[in-house]
Amino acid sequence: MESCVQSIDEAVEEIMRIHKSLPERPGIEEIEAAKTLIRNVEKEDQARVESIARQTKSPDVPEELFMVLQEMQKNLVYFQSKEQKREALKLLDLENVHALFDEYIQRASQCLASSSASNTNSNSAVKKSKPPPTSTSESTAAASATASTYNNIKSSTNLLYAEKEPVSVKTSELFTRDDSYVKKAKSSFYSDGIGVVGTVVSSTPQIHDSTLKSGAVAGQDGEKLSLIKLASLIEVSSKKGTRDLNLQNKLMDNIEWLPDSIGKLSSLVSLDLSENRIVAVPSTIGGLSSLKKLDLHANRIIELPDSIGDLLSLVYLDLRGNQISALPVALSRLVRLEELDLGSNNLSSLPDSIGSLISLKKLIVETNDLEELPHTIGQCSSLRELRVDYNRLKALPEAVGKIHTLEVLSVRYNNIKQLPTTMSSLSSLRELDVSFNELESVPESLCFATTLVKMNIGNNFADLRALPRSIGNLEMLEELDISNNQIRVLPDSFRMLSRLRVLRVQENPLEVPPRNIVEMGAQAVVQYMADLVEKRDAKTQPVKQKKSWVEMCFFSRSNKRKRNGGGSAEVQVVVVDGIKARCSRRSRARRSVVKKVAVAVDCGCMRSRSRRTELEELQLQLQLKKKVVYGIFSSSSLSDANNKRILNFNHDTLGYTDNFDDGKWQQGLL
Repeated sequence: MESCVQSIDEAVEEIMRIHKSLPERPGIEEIEAAKTLIRNVEKEDQARVESIARQTKSPDVPEELFMVLQEMQKNLVYFQSKEQKREALKLLDLENVHALFDEYIQRASQCLASSSASNTNSNSAVKKSKPPPTSTSESTAAASATASTYNNIKSSTNLLYAEKEPVSVKTSELFTRDDSYVKKAKSSFYSDGIGVVGTVVSSTPQIHDSTLKSGAVAGQDGEKLSLIKLASLIEVSSKKGTRDLNLQNKLMDNIEWLPDSIGKLSSLVSLDLSENRIVAVPSTIGGLSSLKKLDLHANRIIELPDSIGDLLSLVYLDLRGNQISALPVALSRLVRLEELDLGSNNLSSLPDSIGSLISLKKLIVETNDLEELPHTIGQCSSLRELRVDYNRLKALPEAVGKIHTLEVLSVRYNNIKQLPTTMSSLSSLRELDVSFNELESVPESLCFATTLVKMNIGNNFADLRALPRSIGNLEMLEELDISNNQIRVLPDSFRMLSRLRVLRVQENPLEVPPRNIVEMGAQAVVQYMADLVEKRDAKTQPVKQKKSWVEMCFFSRSNKRKRNGGGSAEVQVVVVDGIKARCSRRSRARRSVVKKVAVAVDCGCMRSRSRRTELEELQLQLQLKKKVVYGIFSSSSLSDANNKRILNFNHDTLGYTDNFDDGKWQQGLL
């Protein structure tokens, strides 16, 4: 379309129209972000191409086919790289055009200034030769036209460069995706060749994009951030000293990594990058020295950089729902960490260094491929909650008993067949869930964890046939689930569970109590067991029978001891604290002292081979019935410090009784 510029005013108006038609000029932070983004993309491209070059092939794959595959992989990398840099390059192109137009405006302004001076001289000459104007209106119109034209350019230039300062930097060419339509302007640019800033730069950022708000509110309008906008946001947040940055589900789906510039956010206290598609975390994340909360859940992270161990202020770390297969050893440096969630990853083991997390209060590693827990877990001296559900655990380490602060232990859906004997040391345990395992029995030692409020041992695949006889010790128990097992009879001590409110016994061949009582609720069952024991005790009359020599020897009262040897013996109580043993010559012991008990026989007739054989037979009978598992020892052997080691056992206890001369207890052995 041909047109003719009739006057200076028309030329000025067209210049102003063209200048105003440009999109808004990017700010300094956006330019810096674009440069950083391009550097990151190029570095990532180089790493990916090198990884492709290191690929090997088997002899069965033809060389040509392998080369085709590699070339396609490389070209895909280049294509993705171009897509990732597209927006950054477009932004830099826009900055280049603005810088070029700025120079054109300056030239136009200088042209008008010189033209105005020459017009003034010519006008004075005309005044001398021409007659005066017929009216003052003509004179005013002519003068105002020239003044208006100059003022338009002057004012537009002033608006563009108001409060601007020149930036003295090394000269470079314009960096642009396509330079065919942009002439090289004589301006001062950044020396790195990426991006451009003209001789004058705005002192205040001109960011008006709704997605580039402060860190706490960015993205709240529903629009997701592109890579360039994320990089710009990081630059803005860095300069503002942002403390809270929430980017949960706010990154575009094609963003798989974070710009290195994220390490600039040294003032950040909370960072939420959850529910995105991030694959890698940059090593510069270690620069977030003030960070206390880091949420990366529901991404596609494969591994963590060692620099994560530099987040020494970190208290909360959520990594669930990723693809992490191993944890860096550097994680052990997070000595202030209180909560760690590693659920739903690909972990097959935990590092021994996990024990260095002395402030850890909550550890979740559910839904992984763990087959065991490291013994160093016992060094997590502040741990209160441990959840290892949906793994492949075959057993729990004995070191679990060292965690005296543990309140919640959940190991559902594993392959555990036996609980550690150290469970009795869990003095703070309130909730235990070992459902859906392969438990064959519940150790009596668990009944010394008297703080238990909720216990679930249901669904143990038809292996669990009985509850521990001392379950009545769990006087704080309020909820008990034993459903889907093979339990037929509840133990007598069940009557002592006075606080029990919830009892689940479905799918058990329960005979005592009967089904109609069970349907009445937990307290009805407790009362039934109490009445049952009371009636049975009232009806039971001791029957005097002639005792065998073994029974006389083993169950004779302590006050009938014969000092001259012979066929009488004294029953002794051996109090065991789990490691060391001591022999008590009292037939009674305090409940608060006794942890485990065994029985020893003190008799001179032990010297007789036949009688010793008879004692051994009795011991065998008791062991076969799983009543006594500690053996029968003479008091003389117990007096030997070396022989006391035989009492360091890992078996179930006999239960508790105040009087070991009680006939009922004696009958209970057989």
